[in-house]
This record gives sequence, C-alpha cells and structure tokens, in this order.
Amino acid sequence: MSCSKTDEELKSVIHEIQKIDPKGERIARVLRSTLDQLYDGQHTGRYRWDQLHKTEKTHCGTLVEINLHREFEFEDGKDMDYQISGIEVDCKYSQSLYGWMIPLEAVGHLCILLSANDESSRWSMGIVRISTEILNQGRNRDSKRNIGAHGRDNIVWIFKDAELKPNILLQLPRDTVEAIMDLPTGQKRINEIFRVAQGKVIGRGVIATLGQQEDYMKRVRGNGGSRGKLKSEGIIILGQYERHRQIAKELGLPIPDKGESVSIRVAPANSPGQGVVGIEDKLWRIAKDDDPICDAPEVPYY
Repeated sequence: MSCSKTDEELKSVIHEIQKIDPKGERIARVLRSTLDQLYDGQHTGRYRWDQLHKTEKTHCGTLVEINLHREFEFEDGKDMDYQISGIEVDCKYSQSLYGWMIPLEAVGHLCILLSANDESSRWSMGIVRISTEILNQGRNRDSKRNIGAHGRDNIVWIFKDAELKPNILLQLPRDTVEAIMDLPTGQKRINEIFRVAQGKVIGRGVIATLGQQEDYMKRVRGNGGSRGKLKSEGIIILGQYERHRQIAKELGLPIPDKGESVSIRVAPANSPGQGVVGIEDKLWRIAKDDDPICDAPEVPYY
C-alpha cells in the first residue's frame, strides 16, 4: 500500500497496524468472530445478518471496537476509542461500505473505518482524518454524518476487499440449508453439513449453529461424532491437528485453521503421486462420483 498523504500521524498509525498485523489475518478473525458472536447460533440457530434485530445490528460496531481493543491491546483513548502509537484514533464499523456515521467529536481526529460483508466474504479497513469538508451536510438525529462521495478519496485503504473466512451456511443454496436446519437433532445437522459441503471450510461458528448445545465440537470428534458416523460413507473429516493439515494439503484441499474442519470422501489409490496421501499404511485420493463407497481410514489425532 502506498500513502501519498502528508499527515505524519496517519502514516504512523498505518505503519503500526501493518507491523502488528501485516496480512490482516488477526483483524479478519476479529470480524468473523464478532459476526458469529452476534448471530449467537449456538443458542438461536441464526446465521444471517438479516436475522438480527435492529438493536443487534446497531450494537455490531460497538462489539467490533471492543474486540479489536482486546485483540491488539491498544491503549485507551482520552477523547477517541484508542491510542495507537500515542495517537488518538476513533473506530467506526458499517456492514455496508461507506455507511459509517461520524460523530461531531471525531472531527479533526483520525478514524479507522471497517466494513465486513458476510454474504460476499469480504472486508475492508481504511483510515482517514475526519474534517467537515469530507462529510455530507445532512445528519441524523444524533448529529452524525456520512463521509460524502466527494470525501472518499481521502480514505487510505490498509486492506480493501480482503477475504473474510466464509460462513458456509451462506454459501450453500438456501433450500439446502433450510433442509439441514429442519433435521431433528444437532448431530444429524452436523453430519449433513459434512456430507453436502465436502471440500469446503466449516468453521466453529457453523458447528455451534447446527449443534445448538454445549460442547458442540464434541459432535465432530470421535466415534460418537460425525467422524465416526460418516466413516462407513467413506468420508474423512480433517481438523486443526498438524497431521490433518498435512493430509489436507496433500489432497489439495483447503487447510483447516484453528476451530475449522474440512470433509471429503476418499477412495483407495493405486500408486503414489500428486493428490495421493498415505493413511493407515494405505494410499488414498479424493473419490470420484463413480467410485464405490468404502470405509474411510482412521485419521490420527496429532
């Protein structure tokens, strides 16, 4: 990212953010976990933004601000939300890009602008020095104003349209998800997501939403969980364990991160090569549609 601004404080804050999170991975995790926190799928079964109440949507910005504060341990601001490199910085979130509402007290200060869209699995973070010149004239009942189209060029983007960990329940057809949600138990719902979403990353929040109980990850693990129940269908479920991650890599699958899982049906392979992995002293590959179903191997827990 290049920055042609002459604002040295702005440059200093950008430098600090890029130093502590060069790829934006930590910020993306905060946004993902904040959305999951709002859905509270474990207790509500919700997984979409449009299922939230108006007050919950309004509260999202506060949660993002708090969760970023915890993640990066920024100093408290005296007038604004944070101090970053000793500089007062406000934090504003909007689900829609350019939808930020800026209070009058932020004029003259730097402001971090965040946006995340769960439907498109994208997020952005910019920073701008707030001035009356870049704000629209119209204001809401709290005297807050948007950054006008004429002021958007003043935003310096640190991350733009970066990848947000996908919510698989938003990637599947709506009728497929509704059919899963209609199943009578959490275990059946979790089994089904691993059947229909093979080769895709399934996050902890999705498992919580489908399980809707305490210790929902237990419904993935062991003989009593989906790993054991789908074994006879030839499906393996890979998690965050190092060996699991290696198997995923060798099969050409997405590599699961902490709290994530990836399922796939496998079939015996005749010889070593690309896309072939050794498990239980046998060679395996991703099954084709016309491969007969056979018991999946036991994937080691290490």
